[in-house]
Amino acid sequence: MILVQKQQQRSFSWLLLSAFIVCLLLPVSVWAAPAKNVILLMTDGTSSAHLTLARWYKGAPLALDDILVGGLRTYSAESLITDSAPAATAFATGHKTNSKFLGILPEKATMPGVPAIAPADRFKPVATVLEGARLLGKSVGLVATSQVQHASPAGFSAHTPFRDRYTLIAEQQVNGNIDVVFGGGLQYLLPQELGGVRTDGKNLAETLKANGVPLLRNRDELLAFNGRRAWGLFAPDALAYDFDRKDFAPAEPSLAEMTRAAIGALSKNEKGFFLFVEASKVDWAAHDNDPTGVLSDLLAYDEAVRAALDFARRDGQTLVMAFADHGTGGMAIGRKEIYKIYDKLPFEQVLGPLKQVVYTGEGMGRLIGDNRSEFNIRVQMMQNFAVNDLTDEEVVAIQKAKLKRGLSHLIGPMLSKRAGIGWIYTGHTGEDLFLYAYGPNKPAGLIQNTDIAKITAQSLGFDLTETSRKLFVEAGAAFATLGASTRLDASDPDSPVLIVEKALRRATLPINGSQLQTGKSVYSLPGVVVQVPKTDQVFVPQTAVDILKESGW
Repeated sequence: MILVQKQQQRSFSWLLLSAFIVCLLLPVSVWAAPAKNVILLMTDGTSSAHLTLARWYKGAPLALDDILVGGLRTYSAESLITDSAPAATAFATGHKTNSKFLGILPEKATMPGVPAIAPADRFKPVATVLEGARLLGKSVGLVATSQVQHASPAGFSAHTPFRDRYTLIAEQQVNGNIDVVFGGGLQYLLPQELGGVRTDGKNLAETLKANGVPLLRNRDELLAFNGRRAWGLFAPDALAYDFDRKDFAPAEPSLAEMTRAAIGALSKNEKGFFLFVEASKVDWAAHDNDPTGVLSDLLAYDEAVRAALDFARRDGQTLVMAFADHGTGGMAIGRKEIYKIYDKLPFEQVLGPLKQVVYTGEGMGRLIGDNRSEFNIRVQMMQNFAVNDLTDEEVVAIQKAKLKRGLSHLIGPMLSKRAGIGWIYTGHTGEDLFLYAYGPNKPAGLIQNTDIAKITAQSLGFDLTETSRKLFVEAGAAFATLGASTRLDASDPDSPVLIVEKALRRATLPINGSQLQTGKSVYSLPGVVVQVPKTDQVFVPQTAVDILKESGW
């Protein structure tokens, strides 16, 4: 009897081992915990002090608190402290990269543990999780409180070493077949004669219209929207802070409203969706050492997280991950002036002034405007910013401030000093951050920022490396396999075109576009054509090569 039991135990052990080996050999998409949808929510420039202050200000737990699962490492390929562009690239592609780079591999990798970059791979574009989800037939979307061309949303939707080239990023986004895009940044779609900043004469709003995508302009249009695809650009540049919106930008929606509208549209796709949401301006306020802007955008973010969790809990098939990309400012509850009494710091000294604030530092700039009389400054700062003891030097500084930059960088530190809030400087910081998650295949423990992309791809059932192979082949080598040559026509520097030629045959692929034309035939491509200025290489979807091959080239 004992012998039979031991044989059964050995058989069962071998069965378990065999099953484990089979699982290891299966592709990721087979054995990973499946999710129909993934929602990523990022708060820019947010560390533990920012969240602690928001929790105290709210006087209740944050929606985030219920889904805390671990921590996140944030360094880039070259620095302990990351720029927002490489951080977004890590979250979107699974690769650490260099400062200012979006959706491309690094030129150099110097941080411990980051693989060295092969010379042939430097600056090479790589696929994002948004692009991978789109190739699966899922709907995809972006939401931000900044202009949608800013670093974080651009990291999921563009490929360039220049994060500040907003008009280029806008063109890649419009041609990238993104179903839902909500935020600011309308001016980067429009030519100058229509109030935009584009110098190439292109009207990308008309491109959206030609593609059957409506362009929403205000909150009422957003709340009335019930379709599957739409862009909503509610300001020329970034959106207003929530604290300021009611008086200075009432036609703009909140981050939670944009998130709910995006989920409503994207979830109409039976195949599922991917959505990236960003509270962009926590970082901007922290750069200015303005606690009011931090609180405004961070509380707006938490409401967006709540909206995502409400959907995920009803749906049961949605993975939600929430995180920050880096810290900013080195915010602390406490500062050197209160060193001798820090252990007796009363609640009201910190939260009292903050609770009295009506507008953020940005909103105060709008409120004070050109009326820089000492009387107006003192009255407005007392009534709306909880500072009733301005020094003469502080008044003069406000009077001399350039209106274009606003007042956050001046009056944010004034309020911080009075509220006992400290800052180490105005740049980014490199600490590990909190990780929050809910739903199928949720991570736990301390992970890398690059793991966000890998978990997203695994959960939705695609391989990022394979997706990169489909979307980005080097044009010269790829078309050479057909006996064709390539050259870049930059006679119009604002609209360069890749020319492919073989004998009397000719094909054209506009840079940053997603079309191939040969003869009278025009073909849509599954991704954009990317030129890398650092190397002058052009990358195209493999489909472009296949089309010409099937056409007899």
